[in-house]
Amino acid sequence: MAAGDALTEADRLALDKTIRLAEQTCRFEFSVYVGPVEGDDTRAWATRLHNRLVVPARSVLVLVDPRRRVIEVVTGGDVRRHLSDAEVELAVLEMTSEFTAGNMLVGLQRGIAMLAEHARPQTTLHA
Repeated sequence: MAAGDALTEADRLALDKTIRLAEQTCRFEFSVYVGPVEGDDTRAWATRLHNRLVVPARSVLVLVDPRRRVIEVVTGGDVRRHLSDAEVELAVLEMTSEFTAGNMLVGLQRGIAMLAEHARPQTTLHA
C-alpha cells in the first residue's frame, strides 16, 4: 500500500487491517495506492501498477488520486471470474460517496470490504 497525505499513520494501520480481513474473506490479494498519478491515462497507469504486483492474476488494485478525484480498480484474471464489473462499480460508488463527504479512510474500508465480499467464492453443496 502506498499512501499520500490523504491518510494519517493511524489511517494506514486501519487500512492494513481492512486489507488483511478482505484477503481472508476472498483469498485474493488487495493493494491500495493513494496519491498522484503520472500522465493523463489513469487507467493505464493503474494497470501498470497492478501488473507489477507479486501475483497480478489473483490481485485487486484500488488506486485513488484525490487531487484528480479519480478512482481506478484493476482486477486480475482469476479475480474477474468471481467479481463482475457491476460489483466493482458498486464499490466505486460507495467509495465516491464517502470521499465526497470527506471520509477517505471509511470510503476505502467500505469499498475494499464490498469487493472482498463479492469476490468470495460461492459455497456449493454437492449431492
